[in-house]
Amino acid sequence: MKILVTGGGGFLGRAIVRQLIERGDSVVTLNRSAYPELEALGVACRRGDIADTEAVLAAAEGCQAIVHVAAKAGPGLHAPDFERPNVVGTENVLAACARHGIGILVYTSSPSVVHGGGDIENGDESLPYPVRFHAPYPETKARAERLVLAANGPVLKTCALRPHLIWGPGDNQLLPRLIEKNRAGRLRLPAPEKKIDTVYIDNAARAHILAVESLAGSAAAAGKAYFISNGEPLPNGEIISRLLEAAGEHPDVRRVAPGLANAAAGMVEGLWRLTGRHSDPPLSRFVVEHLATAHWYDLSAARQDLGYRPEVSISEGLVRLAEAWN
Repeated sequence: MKILVTGGGGFLGRAIVRQLIERGDSVVTLNRSAYPELEALGVACRRGDIADTEAVLAAAEGCQAIVHVAAKAGPGLHAPDFERPNVVGTENVLAACARHGIGILVYTSSPSVVHGGGDIENGDESLPYPVRFHAPYPETKARAERLVLAANGPVLKTCALRPHLIWGPGDNQLLPRLIEKNRAGRLRLPAPEKKIDTVYIDNAARAHILAVESLAGSAAAAGKAYFISNGEPLPNGEIISRLLEAAGEHPDVRRVAPGLANAAAGMVEGLWRLTGRHSDPPLSRFVVEHLATAHWYDLSAARQDLGYRPEVSISEGLVRLAEAWN
């Protein structure tokens, strides 16, 4: 099968590409930068912006499936920065499916699309979208997810995956930020005892492969969204400490009162809006909300419809991370 992976040069995208190549697929990627390491694997790398309709249409020509990973993530407050890649980009992917008669679309979503501010413990896919979001990222991801699922039908089979906190070798986002904050003595958690889900990179990528296979076969996943994790929820202070230790760091995780953290985040957001900054603020209510609440999920639906089973445990993943990092 010839498959387009948008954002194929990113952390998750690269893992998906490698697994597709291993199973014998022909892979095309659409990225804003060059990735010689992907080209060395035989990947046809196309340069372009996901918000550029013509670039997406050109990259998707001749493909039978699309795995749409490209997105802008983060706690930024400037909504247009998220609108173009996350919503317009998804609209372009759907337009490419229609133009080229592509019959399979797997969308990488986020559990934050159903996070309304309280604890989520063993949550399943019946959780509704919240009425109000506290940041552009989850709001635009939820809109894009809705577009993808609404497009499911006889001609185009779609599904959305919601992997939670992806980590592992090659991570250039989560772990580097944790290391930076830890070294600066700024690793403060409002509720380090709250349990959260995470997912090892190879497991997250495997879920996407299984989704492609499902839509190409029984289509049990068609029109549905699925939570994806390792199925091993841990207190957020513990998993953060273990990730830092795997990277050779000495964790300095300290507690801060949730009310104080939220008030400080509100002040930072006010300053960022007042000064019109587009960069990610060092603290936001969106981040505090997620650090102060439990969020872990029931994997029953993914197990049943996709045959998903986390093949790499957290313990094994940490060993692999340590070997790769040090």
